[in-house]
Amino acid sequence: MIGGNVQARLRGMLLMAISNRFGWMLLSTGNKSEISVGYTTLYGDSCGGYNVIKDLYKTQVYALARWRNAQGHAIPQRSIDKAPSAELAPGQKDEDQLPPYALLDEILYKHIEGRQSAEEMIAQGFDPEVVNKVVRMVRLSEYKRRQSCPGVKLSPMLFGRDRRYPLTNKW
Repeated sequence: MIGGNVQARLRGMLLMAISNRFGWMLLSTGNKSEISVGYTTLYGDSCGGYNVIKDLYKTQVYALARWRNAQGHAIPQRSIDKAPSAELAPGQKDEDQLPPYALLDEILYKHIEGRQSAEEMIAQGFDPEVVNKVVRMVRLSEYKRRQSCPGVKLSPMLFGRDRRYPLTNKW
């Protein structure tokens, strides 16, 4: 059995090869929640030339999918209903490593768009352990965000344009 990140990179390489062969632009699939906390595989699911959902949190992507299906069925319902998973291991779910997306997105929104510190969010009643974990993941994932492709700006704080932090220095 090949490790999960190798599988993701092989998929990315194959998709890039198809893109190159036919002259198509590969669209990257990472959303703002995943990109924020580094829940992505470099040269794997992060491959692509453009990302239309880069500035949408995971909960917003699901809301958009439900809205689109209300206009006429386009997205398989099982894709919306199944538990999110990076599918790097059998039975793996995103919530094995991350807080539930509703909570994660709330913390990320306050931290990124609201520019709130961990201390400010904890003072509002958020679990200190969860907040500190999320803020730490955001801080440690800047190097991955620097390598991500461009995307649509939908919020006040698009990664790579409005929010850039040093890779190696503490601030």
